[in-house]
Amino acid sequence: MDMAVSAGDVVAVVGTNGSGKSTLLRILAGLSRPTSGTVSGRPSAVGYVPDRFTAHERMSSVSYLTHMGRIRGMSTSAARARGGDLLARLALVGGPDAPLRTLSKGNAQKVALAQALLVRPDLLVLDEPWSGLDASAHGVLGEFIDDVAAHGGAVVFTDHREAITETHARSAYAITDGRVTRRGGPRAGAPAPMVELVLTVPAGDTVPAEVDWYALPGVADAARRGRYLVVRVTREHSDTALLTALQHGWSVDAVTSRADAHTSRADTSRTDAGSAAR
Repeated sequence: MDMAVSAGDVVAVVGTNGSGKSTLLRILAGLSRPTSGTVSGRPSAVGYVPDRFTAHERMSSVSYLTHMGRIRGMSTSAARARGGDLLARLALVGGPDAPLRTLSKGNAQKVALAQALLVRPDLLVLDEPWSGLDASAHGVLGEFIDDVAAHGGAVVFTDHREAITETHARSAYAITDGRVTRRGGPRAGAPAPMVELVLTVPAGDTVPAEVDWYALPGVADAARRGRYLVVRVTREHSDTALLTALQHGWSVDAVTSRADAHTSRADTSRTDAGSAAR
């Protein structure tokens, strides 16, 4: 393999289950050593979210983040404040004092994200970071990725859904038969046409049923905005998303074609150190 990640990059690593994505990310983050070859240029500030974050400790979420922050050189007060702010943005169910051992998979994932972002990373490595997150946290994670890249950091992530990769990545590497090859990034060619569905709760006492929007084909984002739910989906899959919304009790407020849905994020400086593996 030969892989290079530059400052400001947002890179997706794609491949089938068992292809080696998690191993490659662990090598990139510095948690595993390659059997041969070298990794050069890895920055000192690395944030990492594993594919499984198992936390059985009795300590509270914010206490865990405070401890992790102190390990990374932060003062107790700064780590606690930063951890609390991140958990608030991610809307941790139970609040910052919720014990780690009581958290669901999705809420444990929020704590995992928060620990990776306590110190602004120059390299953020995310292994299936959207797994288990609720709709509102999906949008917040996208904001975190944009913020790291905008400040000159690099982001490398894996996800098995093509719509997620197309929405967030600027380039991609594919793992096939033990080889890692660069492929044309989602932003290198013509972006897939997107449709924005604005859904609302119908009048009366009807409560829409829960929908795993990200399990639907083509869905890139689903986020609450006040009393509305806004779903962004590729045009070719918009009928499926609309039918699912109606079947589950939602009312359709608006359907908008979003030709600018893949507008590139602000260009960022590439002068900071990057990371490369060979």
